Amino acid sequence: QVQLVESGGGLVQPGGSLRLSCASSGSGFSFVAMGWYRQAPGKQRELVARIFGGGSTNYADSAKGRFTISRDNAKNTVYLQMNSLKPEDTAVYYCKGIAALTHGEYWGQGTQVTVSS
Repeated sequence: QVQLVESGGGLVQPGGSLRLSCASSGSGFSFVAMGWYRQAPGKQRELVARIFGGGSTNYADSAKGRFTISRDNAKNTVYLQMNSLKPEDTAVYYCKGIAALTHGEYWGQGTQVTVSS
């Protein structure tokens, strides 16, 4: 059973930075695409950024210019570097992977990011 495990969340002041990591526990298991989503209290889960096997990326408008998604295929790990954080970035951040063979979706358990002074 493949699991995605996020880490790196926490409390940060406005203007600060955090780096989220999402590691896959399955050996020999690959994802055709991986992404980061977030869900703030009372709101729907939304896409933040995603990266595809060839390295192409796309971002939500709110993340462009501030967040960078990257991937280490050898480690089956995806990262989200978040800079210039704002209070409205406060949310639970989830990692999602799309399996290469089945296109099944896998989600992590989420990591809390709180931006507050």
